[in-house]
Amino acid sequence: MTTDQQKQRLEDWFQTLQQRICQALEDIEDEFKHPGLLPGRFKFTPWQRSEPTPTSPDNDGGGGTMGVLHGAVFEKAGVNRSTVYGKFSPEFAGQIPGCENDTTFWASGLSLVIHPLNPFVPAVHMNTRHIITTKSWFGGGADLTPTFEFKEDTDTFHKALRHACNGHHPDDYAKFKLWCDEYFYLPHRQEPRGVGGIFYDYINTDNFDHDFAFTQAVGESFLSSYCEIVRRRMHQPWTPDDKYQQLVKRGRYVEFNLLYDRGTLFGLKTNGNIDAILMSLPPVASWV
Repeated sequence: MTTDQQKQRLEDWFQTLQQRICQALEDIEDEFKHPGLLPGRFKFTPWQRSEPTPTSPDNDGGGGTMGVLHGAVFEKAGVNRSTVYGKFSPEFAGQIPGCENDTTFWASGLSLVIHPLNPFVPAVHMNTRHIITTKSWFGGGADLTPTFEFKEDTDTFHKALRHACNGHHPDDYAKFKLWCDEYFYLPHRQEPRGVGGIFYDYINTDNFDHDFAFTQAVGESFLSSYCEIVRRRMHQPWTPDDKYQQLVKRGRYVEFNLLYDRGTLFGLKTNGNIDAILMSLPPVASWV
């Protein structure tokens, strides 16, 4: 079982990663230098759940920090971290490993979604987390959602994720890529959400340091590859029709996150911060 010292390492890492990602996105905002648009800055909003007390030890506890930026490059970027604990509701506990006889849980993680202004800069999602019930495991993933796909960008993103996976187990990339392709799929549309990435869950090799290193590598791979892609595309001219196509693609994003996304469901079922849970939704979208 994950120790208190390991829990603290996890919380420290997610806080550090949030700070580094937010700084990297603000650096890109500064580099863009658009004459009519000011560079964006993150607004951070802490939030808390109710804390357990001696007379009510089963109350939900914990909280997090929601970071949101509206800028010249990123129309909306949300980077959130949280650590929450308590007891799952009986109906939800049946869906979670290790809750057959005890619904107590602890969870810590980071989640981000970025919706760029330029239709040629792809939207992106990434999250990594650690969950403890009577069992414990790592989960997460990252996927790229371009409106207009460029093979160079897809290759950059997947190459970084493959490198992260190779440090954990040689077979991970192929397995997690397939899992991502199957997970980020809209069955009612019969189409993928984007160009994929990796998705993984229930990672526990009985070597915490090894599994934690993999989760850290996923965060590092996102940070390097996505910033490279943004810098490659952010100055590309676009038309009103290009923007419309982006808004339609965002509509598909909304459909997936409200109908199928596990993270959305987990946040709602654990009484998380509603604004942080729905941070993944774009500021503007359209449907044909």
